[in-house]
Amino acid sequence: MGHLVAGREVSDFRSDTVTRPSPAMREAMARAEVGDDVFEDDPTVQALEDRAARLFGKEAGLFVPSGTMGNLVALMVHARAGEEVLVEERSHTYNNEAGGAAAVAHVLTRTLPSARGRLDPDDVRRACRPGNLHNPRTALLVVENTHNFWGGAVVPLEAARALFAVTREVGVALHLDGARIFNACAATGATPADWGATADTVTFCLSKGLGAPVGSVLLGPRAWIARARGARKMLGGGLRQVGVLAAAGLVALDEGPPALARDHAHARALARGVAEVPGAVVDVDACETNILFVRTRRGAASYGPIVEGLAARGVLAVALGALGIRFVTHRDVDAGDVERALAALRELIPAHGPAHGEVDR
Repeated sequence: MGHLVAGREVSDFRSDTVTRPSPAMREAMARAEVGDDVFEDDPTVQALEDRAARLFGKEAGLFVPSGTMGNLVALMVHARAGEEVLVEERSHTYNNEAGGAAAVAHVLTRTLPSARGRLDPDDVRRACRPGNLHNPRTALLVVENTHNFWGGAVVPLEAARALFAVTREVGVALHLDGARIFNACAATGATPADWGATADTVTFCLSKGLGAPVGSVLLGPRAWIARARGARKMLGGGLRQVGVLAAAGLVALDEGPPALARDHAHARALARGVAEVPGAVVDVDACETNILFVRTRRGAASYGPIVEGLAARGVLAVALGALGIRFVTHRDVDAGDVERALAALRELIPAHGPAHGEVDR
């Protein structure tokens, strides 16, 4: 249960990026056969890229240090400077990638509303522009699945197929930000290849639910990936003996997916428990994967103090404004961690209920 921080046991729900490498990962890293990936002769990286491409039904793959870099590379290759990229309004690409779309890729981003991350194909069709003297050409649609800031919501496979059909119709590319796409697989029974068939290119993270210490993989057509390799180099992502990291990624592809259903069960158990706490606001039915946003009737004013109280009790979570307090379950969280979090929330949420005269909302 939990892990030690400065000699103190902590239950860390901040993100599924906080996992520690498994013993099998550490052994694989120590034994990895390596080369120089900039010269494209690191066999372990090549094995990871090839395996990932086969899993998703794509021609080729490219190892990148992070999902943020993978998404930025995708924008750089799909869209020219001054062209337009459509993104969902709460998407990670738009909100949490340090403005790279504008600062580095020099593209316009245009946001669209959604139903829990599920974009309306008609909205996408209307938003796409062919470009003229006055308007930028719409070059790309980015779809996030699962969707972080919609509480790990899954964009259903049929909805993803409908969006891809629209982009084919209007001549726009579609990039799948599949940072947690294996969580979508675990929640729905769809395969990586099923999701791969709904997009031109895909990024997925090894360092989130799959538990590897570093890395993501960008997937697409072979010629497109060759261009992406150049963009990665421009961003400083040309790594050398990176097989020591790719080796952990290969183990993650074996170990990670079977454990995700357990992570989802822990998140649902947390949601059910919090829903019984007076003053808590939780949509249990909306907890589809491994992310849960806990809100209170008092609202955002209570989230900072509750997070501080949790930390004092050995539970780490993140307050994200009006969205609430985010809890993310992962391989290093077990039922005991869930119960520790619930015990703390049962104490803290009522203590930070509506102030005198405040409207209960």
